[in-house]
Amino acid sequence: MSDDNNKYWYNLQTGQVEQGYESPAVDRAGPFDTAEEAANAPQLMKERAKQWADEEARDDWGSGSAR
Repeated sequence: MSDDNNKYWYNLQTGQVEQGYESPAVDRAGPFDTAEEAANAPQLMKERAKQWADEEARDDWGSGSAR
C-alpha cells in the first residue's frame, strides 16, 4: 500500500497543489505521483466527466429495449 501522505493533491478550494494531507479530504482531488500531475487535475476531471457522460449517452437506459 502506498503512503498517500507523500503524494500530491489538488486543493479544489484554493486551486493549489499540496503534498500530503494538508487540507480536509472533501477539498482534495488525488492522490497524484507528481506535483505536475496534481496541477493538471482540473483538466483530468473535465476529461473524465466527458467520458462518463459520453458512455451514459451510449447506454440505452430507459428505452425498454433489451440487449
